[in-house]
Amino acid sequence: MNTKPRPLPAIVSTLALIATTALAGAPSAPSKPSPATPCMDALHLFTAADVPAFAPSELPAPDKWKNGITRSDLPGNGLAQHPMLYVGENCNTMFLVKGGKVVWTFSTGTGPEFDDVWMLSNGNILFSRMTYVAEITPAKKVLWRYDCHVPNDAKHTEIHTCQPLGLDKVMFVENGKPPRLKVVNIKTGAVEVDHELPYDPALGVHPQFRRARVTAQGTYLLSFLNLNYVAEYDKDFKEIWKYKINSPWAALRLKNGNTLITDEKDSLTREVNPNGDTVWEFKCKTDLPGEYAFTSAPQTCTRLANGNTIFTSRGKNSQGPQLIEVTRDEKVVWVLQDWKNIGDATAVQILDDPGIPENPGESEH
Repeated sequence: MNTKPRPLPAIVSTLALIATTALAGAPSAPSKPSPATPCMDALHLFTAADVPAFAPSELPAPDKWKNGITRSDLPGNGLAQHPMLYVGENCNTMFLVKGGKVVWTFSTGTGPEFDDVWMLSNGNILFSRMTYVAEITPAKKVLWRYDCHVPNDAKHTEIHTCQPLGLDKVMFVENGKPPRLKVVNIKTGAVEVDHELPYDPALGVHPQFRRARVTAQGTYLLSFLNLNYVAEYDKDFKEIWKYKINSPWAALRLKNGNTLITDEKDSLTREVNPNGDTVWEFKCKTDLPGEYAFTSAPQTCTRLANGNTIFTSRGKNSQGPQLIEVTRDEKVVWVLQDWKNIGDATAVQILDDPGIPENPGESEH
C-alpha cells in the first residue's frame, strides 16, 4: 500500500497483512432479502445542520457539464423518477438526488475517475476513485481510505470497484501486476483476504477489472474486462463458473440466481442462467428507439425489485442520455438527460429499492 499523503487524508496507516483464503463473516447460504429501505431512512443525515456545502475533505471539481443538452420531452419524471446516489467517470462530483433535486454533493478534484459507489444502511458512502477507495460520512468526514501506487510508480495500481461487507469490512480489487482481490476490516486495519487474480502480463493495468462482487453465497464474481470473460470463484478461489463475453464491464448476481452482464464493446446487457443460457438481453444499439439512443455504451446497470433495469451512460460529452430504465418486456419508462444538474453516469444506486446494501446479494447494483 502506498501511504504517501493524497488529496484526502489517509485514515488507515499501514495495514497488517493477514493471509487467508476464506472470507470471514460472508454469508454461507442465500440470505432472505430485507423488505426495509434503510437508505431512505438515512437521507435526513445529508441535509442536517452539521453537513457543510463544501468540506475540508473535498477538492474543487471541474464544472464542465452545465451547458450540456438537457431534455424535458422524455419518458418518466426526470430527476424525480428515483431517489439515487450517482457518479460518473468524467465528472468528479458525486450526487445525491431526492425529490427531483440534488440535495448533497461530494467533490474530489481533478483526474480520473469514479467507478463504483454505495450508500450503506447507516448513511456512510463507500466509493472507488481509481487512485484510492474510501468511506465517508454524510457530513463528509473521511472514515477510511486506501491509496494506490500512482501511475508513475513502477508498482502502479488502480481501484475501480468496491463493496461493503457488513458495516466493518470492504472488498475491493486492486488492478496491478499482479491484480489482487482484498477484504479489509476497516475497524482493525486487518487485511482478511489478499489473493492474486489471473491476468495477462502483456496487457495494461488500467483495463483489467471494473466490477467485482461478493455474492450472497460468499463467492466472488469478477468481470475480466480485457480478457473477455466473467468468472465466479469459491472462497478458496477455485473457479466454479465462467462465461465468455466481449468487454464485460460489470456483472452482478441476481436474486433469481442468474447473472446480469454489461458488454461495453457491443453495447448490450445480457442475463444468463447458471448453464450460460441467455434468458434476457437488451441491445442498446437496436432495442432503443432512435430518439432515446445512448451516445456512449452503457458500463453498468442495476436491476430493480420490480424487474426493471436501469442502464448508465457517460453520454459522450453531454450529448446523450445518462440513464434509461426499461421493463422486462423492453418498454422504455424513463430516460434521463439532464446536464444542468448532474454529470455523466457510470454507477447509480436506487435508494428506495428494498434490501440492506451491505448484505451481499441484497442490492442488485
